[in-house]
Amino acid sequence: QVQLVESGGGLVQPGGSLRLSCTASGIIIRVNSMGWYRQAPGKQRELVATITSGGVTNYADSVKGRFTISRENAKNTLYLQMNSLKPEDTAVYYCNGRIRALTRPESDYWGQGTQVTVSS
Repeated sequence: QVQLVESGGGLVQPGGSLRLSCTASGIIIRVNSMGWYRQAPGKQRELVATITSGGVTNYADSVKGRFTISRENAKNTLYLQMNSLKPEDTAVYYCNGRIRALTRPESDYWGQGTQVTVSS
């Protein structure tokens, strides 16, 4: 069974930085695209950034120039470096991966979420 586990959330002041990590575990044949999404209270989940297995990235306009998505394919690990954080970045951040597991066709998997709070 495939699991995605996030870490790195927390409380940070405006202008500060955080780095999120997400590691996929299980009997994995291939990890294709991965991404970060977020959901603020009372709002729908929204895309933050995605990255293909070849390293092609895509960002929401609201985070361009401040956030950087990256991955280590050998470790099945995804990262999100968040700089110049703003109060409006406060949300639960979720990791997503499109993964081909040994006993299951390619499917979307989600982490449990990690809280990021930007406040003075």
